[in-house]
Amino acid sequence: QVQLVESGGGLVQPGGSLRLSCAASGSIFSFLVIGWYRQAPGKQREMVAAISDSGITNYADSVKDRFTISRDAAKNTVYLQMNSLKPEDTAVYYCNAVKSGFAYEGQGTQVTVSS
Repeated sequence: QVQLVESGGGLVQPGGSLRLSCAASGSIFSFLVIGWYRQAPGKQREMVAAISDSGITNYADSVKDRFTISRDAAKNTVYLQMNSLKPEDTAVYYCNAVKSGFAYEGQGTQVTVSS
């Protein structure tokens, strides 16, 4: 069974940084794509960043040049480095992965950007 466990969320001031981690059960290269989505209260869920099994990355326009998705195969972990955080980045962040035609998701981690 596929499990994704997020960590690294918290409270940070505007302009600060956080790094989210998504630990996967099994090799991350077994997934077609792994990405980060976020859901803010009263807003639509949106894709933040994703990385394919071949290493191709994709970002939402709102986070380009501020967020970076990366992976560590030895740790079966995908990271989301978030810099220059803004209050509008406040949301629950979910790790999502696609494998063999199925999508899997973690429990989410809260990111709050506030002074």
